[in-house]
Amino acid sequence: MTRLNLLLLLAVIGTALLLVHTQYQSRQLYGQYYRAQAEARTLETEYERLQVERRAQATPLRIETLVKDKLKMRTTTPAITLYVRADGTVIPAVPPAPPVVPAGTPAAAAAARSTR
Repeated sequence: MTRLNLLLLLAVIGTALLLVHTQYQSRQLYGQYYRAQAEARTLETEYERLQVERRAQATPLRIETLVKDKLKMRTTTPAITLYVRADGTVIPAVPPAPPVVPAGTPAAAAAARSTR
């Protein structure tokens, strides 16, 4: 009988220790869970702040200013546009203006006759 009582006492003590250990682990896990939730909220707030900052940085006016100032780019115009044909020849978008010939020269007289 004493052996049985001793065996049952050891089983109760072992079960009690296991229960205490399980409760301790449970409390630790809940603490980690709440810390993770707080960190998730912090990260969400940071993410939203960064999204707002990104939208503010990506305004067309700011991008245009950066492109002009830092990259030294300019808006395209027909005067600076060139088109490349399939055979590799390059043609301007706007035909070049005819050369200005000073009046009173033989070239000016010939140009005037050819336009009539």
